[in-house]
Amino acid sequence: MNYREIDLNLLMVLDALYEEGSVTAAAVRLKTSQPTVSFGLNKLRASLGDELFVRDGSGMRPTPFAQQIEEPVRRILGIVRQDLLRQRGFEPATAQRSFAFSTSDIGELVFLPEIIARLRSEAPGVTLRCLSLPPDELQEALAEGIVDIALGYFPDLQGALIYQQKLFEHPFTCVVREGHPVIGDSLTLEQFASLEHAVVEQKGRSQEIAERRMAELGIERRIILRSPHFMSIPLLVASSDLISVVPLAVGRAYGRIAPLKLVPPPFDIPVIELKQFWHRRLHADPGVVWMRGLIARLYLNRDPSTDMKSPIFSLG
Repeated sequence: MNYREIDLNLLMVLDALYEEGSVTAAAVRLKTSQPTVSFGLNKLRASLGDELFVRDGSGMRPTPFAQQIEEPVRRILGIVRQDLLRQRGFEPATAQRSFAFSTSDIGELVFLPEIIARLRSEAPGVTLRCLSLPPDELQEALAEGIVDIALGYFPDLQGALIYQQKLFEHPFTCVVREGHPVIGDSLTLEQFASLEHAVVEQKGRSQEIAERRMAELGIERRIILRSPHFMSIPLLVASSDLISVVPLAVGRAYGRIAPLKLVPPPFDIPVIELKQFWHRRLHADPGVVWMRGLIARLYLNRDPSTDMKSPIFSLG
C-alpha cells in the first residue's frame, strides 16, 4: 500500500459512507455526484486491499477492516478540522496576550496613553512591552517576531517584507524658557543663530530631519550640549537660556510641567511622518491585525499633540 495514494478527500468519502451507509446519501452529504463517491470508494479499495463496504439490501455495510479503521479515520479528520482548518480569531475582551512595540521615548509619550486607555476598556487582558532598538537591529527583530509593531519614525525600515501605514504628520517647534531675555513670541533667523543650542543626536530618529534642513540652509549655531535623550532637553532648557528644536509633542507635553515657551522655527522644516510598521509574517495574525486596527482608529490622520483632549495634556 502506498500512503501517497490516499488523500483527505478519500478519507472524507469513507467518513460519509460510515455515516450514511449508501453511496447516494454519501454523495448528498459531500455535495458531489454519486459517480465521484463510487470512484473514491474503488480507489480506496485498491489502495487498502479491502472491499471496505459491501451491499446489504438497499445500503452498504462496512467490512471488519473498515470497522477497524473507522476511529482512526475520524480522528485524522478531526485533527484537520480542529487544528489545521480552525478559524483563527482574536477576541479582545477575553484575550490574554502581550504585544511588543518598538518606539522611541517620544513615541511612548505620543502613542501609549490613548492605546493603554483603550486597552483597559476593550482588551483588559492585553499587555504591552516597549523596546527601543537601534535602526540596524529593528528589521531583524520584526522578522524574528521579537517586535510585533514598530511605531513612529523609522525611515530605514524598507523592503518587500515590511508593511507600513502612514498615520499622521508631526511638526517641529523651538523651545526656550519663559522669560527668556532675547526671545519673545516670535523668533528671527538671526536670533536663532545667535543663541546657544541644545541638540538631540539620535541615529535614525526624527531629529535628523531638522538637523539636515539646517545643514541645507547653511545655518550655523553654537551648540553647547549634545545629548541622545529627548526627554532631558526641555527641562535643561527651562533652567537656562538655551534654545532647542524638538518635535511639537515634546514641547507641548513638557510645557505643562516646566516654564517653557514654544516658538515657531524661523525657517521651514519638513514634517515628521509617523507610521506603524509590521512584518509580512505577522500580516494575517489576528491579534496583530486587531492591534493595527486599534492604532489606526486612534491615530489615522490625527495628531494627538494637536488635540487638547489628548492625555498628553493631562501631564502636571
